[in-house]
Amino acid sequence: MRVDAVSHHARHRPDALACVDLETSQRWTYEALDRDIERTAAWLSEQLGPASGARVASLARNSATLLILDLAAVRAGAIYTPLNWRLAVPELAALIEDAGPSLLVYDGEFELPPFAGLRVLTADFAATVASCTATITPERRSVDEPSTLLYTSGTSGQPKGVMFTQTNAFWSCTNFNLGNGVTAESTSLCDMPMFHTAGLFVGVRCPLLAGGTVLVSRGFDPEKTLARIAAPALKVTHYFSVPQMAQMLWQQSGFEPALLQHLVVYATGGAPNPRAQVERFVRAGIRMSDGFGMSETGSCFGMPVHDAGLLLAKAGSCGLPYNSVQARIVDDDGNDVATGEVGELWLRGPNVTPGYWNKPQLTESAFANGWFKTGDAALRDADGYYYLVDRRKDMYISGGENVYPAEVEAALYELDAVAVAAVIGIPDDRWGEVGCAYITLRPGHSLSMGNVLDHCRSRLAKFKVPTRVIFIDEIPRTSSGKVQKSALRGVGL
Repeated sequence: MRVDAVSHHARHRPDALACVDLETSQRWTYEALDRDIERTAAWLSEQLGPASGARVASLARNSATLLILDLAAVRAGAIYTPLNWRLAVPELAALIEDAGPSLLVYDGEFELPPFAGLRVLTADFAATVASCTATITPERRSVDEPSTLLYTSGTSGQPKGVMFTQTNAFWSCTNFNLGNGVTAESTSLCDMPMFHTAGLFVGVRCPLLAGGTVLVSRGFDPEKTLARIAAPALKVTHYFSVPQMAQMLWQQSGFEPALLQHLVVYATGGAPNPRAQVERFVRAGIRMSDGFGMSETGSCFGMPVHDAGLLLAKAGSCGLPYNSVQARIVDDDGNDVATGEVGELWLRGPNVTPGYWNKPQLTESAFANGWFKTGDAALRDADGYYYLVDRRKDMYISGGENVYPAEVEAALYELDAVAVAAVIGIPDDRWGEVGCAYITLRPGHSLSMGNVLDHCRSRLAKFKVPTRVIFIDEIPRTSSGKVQKSALRGVGL
């Protein structure tokens, strides 16, 4: 039986600080965390049976309780299923029906669809477990059986349940830790939602696997987050966010680069990080390393954080494949493309999901001879660095030419007045499709359509320049902070 990171460190570094819940100020050493996880695992085993494979769901904001529940489910042989609390009730109902959980840990804040046979525990969960006198010994399942069920964010259609095994989790976290210098001396601030891979694995499991400390935040708040990263007492060394969150921190009132310069790594992912933003942070002394991962693969790529010169020279790249990752870029027929050419990114390795829950046909279509088809358009340069061009389905064709919105958005982010930018393709009688740029301005800044178009013409080929610019108060985002382009279609047209 493989020993998990928490129990390992509980034996070898029992007094080391493992976790702090920033909302309650409660602290756990590795020994205390291991004890609470074991007690919770025993309680779950008593309720569900040993190594049951039953789904244990949660609908709650970030907390140390969720961290304990996740790792206890592993020890009890259950499958942890964190649900996205930002979803509407009908969407949650669909996920609950698909996952079929036996138990739901719920903080009472959100509207919950009624389901017969689903046991719901609210704020009394921690107390229930604390009073547990179960003597049953938790029994794990194989490390290659599903232990986590993560539902995708839904930017590309109906959310799917991604099965993640402990082997997948181990390699995903090991990849990130080795690539970003996460050690037993590291402290990671997690305010990415713990119902996505970035929060649950990068934010929480990675520092625990390394024997470091995780600070669990209830959620991202630009003012609080900036203060926490800057606080000498918290000693934050590692922070992960999507690029849009990084921009919000930079634009926060009172921001100074010196507030973040003690970070060992500011890692980004979830969407292409514009070159201009990477350059802005790195030149200010902040080691910003863009990477790539997804629910189906965990952490896969990252930039060389030890070399500021390379971070600048390769700004806009998601870096090199991590240790366990094999990568290809292929054409529509599955043939490898030449260096510098755009194709679909395919991945293989022990970090890649075995498939989708209850969807064998979808699982089969997602793989080709063992390679996972990401659906992302990418290219590889002569030095082996990978660049995400865009989601293939976000690409549009204008006058016979492929246009990748992320490239246009990167140009828009060079404008200091732009807070958020999103580009989509819209129908056009002459060209088939043309670009429409949605822009949210920074407070106190102004910009005209002419300013935007002139800037784009100076940076982009003519066919890539948007024909429409719509200024909008707020651009919708998914729960993980990504721009939700499907919600923009038709807005302002």
